[in-house]
Amino acid sequence: MNEVHLSSIVSVSLQHILAGCKEAVSLSSHCGVILERISSSPLQRSSFLGSSSGDSSPGLSEEIPASVSSRGSIPDVNSKHTTLSAAPSLKTEREQVNLFCGKMALKLRQEMQEKLVAAVASSESEQLKRFEELMELKQRQEYQSMRDMMDRETKESIGRQEKLKEEQRHRMKIMNLRLRELEQQRLREAELERQRQADGRERLRNLNNIQEEVLQLNQLLEPSTQAKTDLPVTSLSSYSTRGNQLCSQVSEVVRKTAEVSLTSDCYLLLLLSFFLCVLSFDLPTGLQNSAEDSTMKWYKELQDSAAQCAQSFEQLNSPKDMQTKKLKLELQKAATIPVSQIASNSGSQLREIFDKIDKLLSGQVVVSGGKSVSTSQHPQGLDFVAYKLAEKFVKQGEEEVASHHEAAFPIAVVASGVWERHPRVGDLILAHLHKKCPYAVPHYPPMKDGTPVEEYQRILGYRVDDSGVEGQDSFLKRMSGMIRLYAAVIQLQWPYGSKQGLVPHGLNQGWRWLAQMLNMEPLADITATLLFDFLEVCGNALMKQYQGQFWKLILLLKDEYFPRIEAVTSSGQMGSVIRLKQFLQTSLQSRQISPPKGQLSSTFWRS
Repeated sequence: MNEVHLSSIVSVSLQHILAGCKEAVSLSSHCGVILERISSSPLQRSSFLGSSSGDSSPGLSEEIPASVSSRGSIPDVNSKHTTLSAAPSLKTEREQVNLFCGKMALKLRQEMQEKLVAAVASSESEQLKRFEELMELKQRQEYQSMRDMMDRETKESIGRQEKLKEEQRHRMKIMNLRLRELEQQRLREAELERQRQADGRERLRNLNNIQEEVLQLNQLLEPSTQAKTDLPVTSLSSYSTRGNQLCSQVSEVVRKTAEVSLTSDCYLLLLLSFFLCVLSFDLPTGLQNSAEDSTMKWYKELQDSAAQCAQSFEQLNSPKDMQTKKLKLELQKAATIPVSQIASNSGSQLREIFDKIDKLLSGQVVVSGGKSVSTSQHPQGLDFVAYKLAEKFVKQGEEEVASHHEAAFPIAVVASGVWERHPRVGDLILAHLHKKCPYAVPHYPPMKDGTPVEEYQRILGYRVDDSGVEGQDSFLKRMSGMIRLYAAVIQLQWPYGSKQGLVPHGLNQGWRWLAQMLNMEPLADITATLLFDFLEVCGNALMKQYQGQFWKLILLLKDEYFPRIEAVTSSGQMGSVIRLKQFLQTSLQSRQISPPKGQLSSTFWRS
């Protein structure tokens, strides 16, 4: 590239020089003075005698200036002859002068052109030098730029490699955590299975006891009983026959459950038989004022377990340092906020909420309020979260379901799923529910001696504060919300659970609650309200499950128990009684109970 540039510069310079040589030759001002002197001064004859007319002397260019400069004038000797010969000589001299001047001009021009060429060459050499320097500078800059780029790419490559290594380490960590979680889950499931088998064996023992008790009841109907009653022998014989049938049924179920694992349905059939027997004797002779001993024992065990759980996280619940206070607040938010977000918008939303709660209870890290938190951050974290979570579920029934009845189903299905995966949370839910609504046991707490009235009202479920006791309408509304939530829980199962077909707290518990309610003396206002709410939410499920037996129980409720409710109800409390009466009449007439409003359909879980 440098050679081409230099060649072009030299070519342009030569063109300028040749162009100067092609110009017409002109005489300088000095030539005019010389010619005037030659023409005005007579030349000596002798000066031209030895010269030829057609040749120019080689020394003419030197003699003419010398003669002109050394002589002031030439005398006019032989002027005629001089005039005749002067003309051709003058022409020759002029030509010589012109030639001389031309040569001088050419020489000057050559010198000027040589200087110009030298200047141009010097300038071009300087420019070439600068060009080479610029090229060298540019090459250095390009080299430095390329080196910088390579350094950046090397650093970026190293950074990417470090990031990949970090991601790989993170994935390995997550994988190890997942493996540990799976192992823990396997151990939990194995423990649950062992516990389930132990419960099954215990239930089998209970079934045998039931069988023996039914046999004893059957024996009581024999001759000793006949002597003390006005009933004819044929009536007592029918009771005895029915007792034998029940015993036969129980024996058959016991034999089958010995071969396979005991399910809640089998257990429910036996309980049903037993409760029908009990109802057959209790309702004619009088009702109880409290729940059965086994129910009260179960109720107290749940309350004791909840109290022990609350005591176990006392240190976390009453923190002394700021860091523990902050952790307590974050754990409480992580447990309660997802429950408050439960709605019937879509099945995918409920699944996200359930997964978040499940991870929190499993000791995994969850994000709540933009912060990561885990129950493993504190030894008492899991107990604290389980307690607060159960408390929040019941509070949603007390407030949200009480105001919007349809909200019972999305809340209940998530609670059922959590109950299935984490049974301890289910026990805590029952404990909180029984404490706030003892009628869910069912249990009518008696007033003990020395108990203040306000304290007793708290035990009954009323809210008591500085302003006094809440109104009856507010009280009934809250109790209704909690019973509706309970009625929804016992009939729902989390659709993504690992144990399909096994409900942790199923319809058998609903039948138990209804049977025991009908075995207890009714209370004004509250009994009619809770029976109506329970049957409106759960009646359709019980009807499908127990069919004819269910309608017998409903008929018993209408004919035998409802008059007792009317007897304890004042004229100002008849609203709930009228609703219950209309519900019973409509249901018995159509032999049908409509599905509850807000029930989650199969299409809901695809949304």
